[in-house]
Amino acid sequence: MGYIFNCNDAVVYEQWLKDPKNQMAAELENRLMLNMLRLLRGDRLIDIGCGTGTSLLPFLDTGVLMTGLDPSPDMIDIASEKLENRAELYQGFAEDLPFEDNAFHHACLVKTLEFADDPRKAIEEACRVAKNMVFIGILNRHSIRGTGLRVKRIFTKTIYDHARFFSIWELEEIIRTILGDVPISWRTVCQFSAGAGKISHRIECSDLVQRCPFGAFTGMTVTLVPRFRTLPLEIPCPVGPDGTLTGLARTRWR
Repeated sequence: MGYIFNCNDAVVYEQWLKDPKNQMAAELENRLMLNMLRLLRGDRLIDIGCGTGTSLLPFLDTGVLMTGLDPSPDMIDIASEKLENRAELYQGFAEDLPFEDNAFHHACLVKTLEFADDPRKAIEEACRVAKNMVFIGILNRHSIRGTGLRVKRIFTKTIYDHARFFSIWELEEIIRTILGDVPISWRTVCQFSAGAGKISHRIECSDLVQRCPFGAFTGMTVTLVPRFRTLPLEIPCPVGPDGTLTGLARTRWR
């Protein structure tokens, strides 16, 4: 069990989101997620670690069937009010999802692995319940913002005191050890500071700029490849006294 956000954390997070500069960053993150997932109407999506429901808002008018899960009851309460019952919400942990295999078309882990007790297990569970694609959004360890957050928590108390930061390459390595050589794609946004302005916001939408590995937010998609378990099949063959095949088996063998 990782860090569970309390009521105060939820309030602080919502206040942070109301800042116009942070809203611009959240818009870039949400647009990146939508573009990389390319969902179809009627698809089932689960947001694991949904928090206050911010990561589900972009899907409200897409015809996607939404489910959110978070270990914090305080976060779930805010998400319920924000989403107005347009998503099914559950309290639970990323490492032990209460859903059947392939229950969803897609699964999202947006800023969830940072606070998970076992990030590898959380990814395994996301891949278990999804059958098409998993989207993982992380705060990039090698970005200026990621470095700043790690330094800031040395001097002052923040919600990121409990966070573990990942790089693109660390996350890829974890996924490869779980799934093998599956298709993986990544992009980053928030290359510039939150208050850089509208011009930088347009630049952020460039495919070329999003291929820079040092943006503050990294979006990574994992395309799930079906695996089939095979069992050896024993075929009885009649054998004569001399050890050779007999009858019909002998005819087919020839």
